[in-house]
Amino acid sequence: MKKIMGEINEKIILTVIEKSNDILITTHNKLCLPIINRIYKKMINGIKFDDIKVCNTVIIDGHHRYISSLLAKIKLDESKSYKTNATVEYKWTDVEFVEEEWDTKDKIKRLNEIDAEFNNMSIEKLIEITK
Repeated sequence: MKKIMGEINEKIILTVIEKSNDILITTHNKLCLPIINRIYKKMINGIKFDDIKVCNTVIIDGHHRYISSLLAKIKLDESKSYKTNATVEYKWTDVEFVEEEWDTKDKIKRLNEIDAEFNNMSIEKLIEITK
């Protein structure tokens, strides 16, 4: 198990974004820190994730995975996607990183099951390496 950087917060995220050369544009003005922390812990322990969906340099789907990958220094693959008329772009400095948990315990359990299956490992192994 790799050492994690501690509890991730807005300041850490914005510092990593500022120092990165390959920044994508966000279409969300609010993101969940507990989700970012969970995904980051999985990434640094070798758990693989689906591509993020991008239209040119704009994230359409995968914001939490994208931020987690920057923190973990792991490049995620990108799949081409499309914007709609409703797509709004934001500056990362305008994003609110909330500490409120957005996922229920059942949803977290289901996501862990999906990640374990995607990575061809048992749910027990996934939970153990991400403690």
